[in-house]
Amino acid sequence: MDALAQAQQRMTDDGVPQRAIDVFSSFYQQLEQGATGMIREADVDPLVDIDHAGALAFSDDERRAAAAVTAVVKLNGGLGTSMGLDRAKTLLDVRPDLTFLDVIAGQVLALRRELGVPLPLLFMNSFRTRDDTLAALERYPDLPVDGLPIDFLQNREPKLRADDLTPVDWPADPSLEWCPPGHGDLYTALEVSGILDALIDAGYRYATVSNADNLGAAPDTAMMAWFAASGAPYAAEVCRRTPADVKGGHIVVRKSDGRLVLRETAQTPDEDAAAAADLERHRYFHTNNLWFDLRVMKQTLEERDGILGLPLIRNAKTVDPTDKTSTAVIQIESAMGAAVEVFDGATAIEVDRSRFLPVKTTNDLLLLRSDVYGVGDDFRVRAQVDPVPLINLDRRFFTTIADFDARLPSPPSLLDAHSLTVHGDWRFGADVVVRGDVTLDDTGEAKSVPVAATLG
Repeated sequence: MDALAQAQQRMTDDGVPQRAIDVFSSFYQQLEQGATGMIREADVDPLVDIDHAGALAFSDDERRAAAAVTAVVKLNGGLGTSMGLDRAKTLLDVRPDLTFLDVIAGQVLALRRELGVPLPLLFMNSFRTRDDTLAALERYPDLPVDGLPIDFLQNREPKLRADDLTPVDWPADPSLEWCPPGHGDLYTALEVSGILDALIDAGYRYATVSNADNLGAAPDTAMMAWFAASGAPYAAEVCRRTPADVKGGHIVVRKSDGRLVLRETAQTPDEDAAAAADLERHRYFHTNNLWFDLRVMKQTLEERDGILGLPLIRNAKTVDPTDKTSTAVIQIESAMGAAVEVFDGATAIEVDRSRFLPVKTTNDLLLLRSDVYGVGDDFRVRAQVDPVPLINLDRRFFTTIADFDARLPSPPSLLDAHSLTVHGDWRFGADVVVRGDVTLDDTGEAKSVPVAATLG
C-alpha cells in the first residue's frame, strides 16, 4: 500500500468523513509534487483603495434585517500549547470568573436581546477542545438556537513522516499521530457536519467567522448590514499593519486575474521577505475575521466536489511538539482566509484595531486582564486608553500560564503606562500601578514588586 493509501485508510478507520479525506488527498498530491504554496512578489500587487468600516452608515431596520439572517461562527480548536495549556484556550479567565467563552456568549445574548433576532452561535471545536467547551457552555441553556447544535467538529488528519510521507506511528501517545488540518478545514467541516445545510434550511444567509481568542471580533450589526448590502460572496476584514504585524498574513492582488489573495509568512519566498514586510507597500494584514454567503459557499462546494482549492501550507514539525528530537513530520494545513481567492467578487474592508485583540502570548493576556480594557454590559471589550501599552515579559519566567499566574496573580494598573518590560524573575504584589515607561532589570535572583507599589 502506498503512502497516500495508508493515510487514507487510517482516516477511514478513524471515521473521518469521505469529503474530508478527499480534501486531504488533494493536498497530499500537491505535497508529493513539491508544491510549497509560495506566492512571489513579482506575481502580485499591493491591496489599495478599500472602504473603511468607520464610514458605514445603516438604519436600525437595515441592521436588524441583516442580523436576522446572520450566524456567528467561532474557531475554538486551539489548545494554547504555546502558553503551556492542554485544554481550550477559551477556558482561561479574562476577568475574575469570566472566561473567553463567557464573554463570547454574553456578546451574542446581549445582541439577541437588543434586536430580537435569533443570531445562532456555533463553535468549531477540535477533538481536543470539544468536551471541555461543551461542559463550560452548559451554564447557558438559552444559547443554542432551535434546530441547530452549538458546535461542530473540526476534522483531523494523520501527521506524515518527513522522510517518506507515510502516516507517523507514535505508540508512546497515539493521539499525537493526528493533527487538525488548519482552519481552512472550516468549510469542509461545515459541509460534512450538516451545519451548512441546516443554516440555509433555517433561513440564514450569511456567516461571520473569527477566532474565539479574539474578543475584539464581537458580532457587529453595522458590519452585518454592510456585508448584506455589498452583494459580495466573501469578505475579509483587514487592519493597517504596524511593525508588530510583519509576520502575519496579508492580502495582495494577483496580477494574472486581479483576485485578492492571502499570503502567509510561510508562503513568502526568502528573497521577497523584505518587500512583504514593507508596511508602505503592503498596508493591510488579515485579521482572520471574515464573512461569506452561505448559499454561494454551498454551491461552490458542490461544483468542486468539496474541494475549494485552497493553497497548501506545508508545516514542518516534530510528532511530539514538546520533544524536538522526536520524529520529524509534515502537517498539511490550509488557512480559511485563503478562500478569498476562490470567489468572484470577493472583497475586503478595513476595520479599526479594536476588531483585532487576539491572545497569543501572556503579554496579550496581561493587557486583557488589566484595566487597559473594560467589559461593558453588552460584553463588548473596549480599550480605555489609546494607544494601549506595550508589554514585554521575560519568556523564561512568564511564558506558561502556570508561571504567569504565579508571578502576576493580580494584574497591575496599566492605564497610565506606555510600556512595561520585565527582565528576570519578578513577582508582583496586589494593587501595583505602572506609569510611563517601566523596565525591571534582571538581577540574577528572584525579586518582588511590593503590594501597592507605584512604578515609574
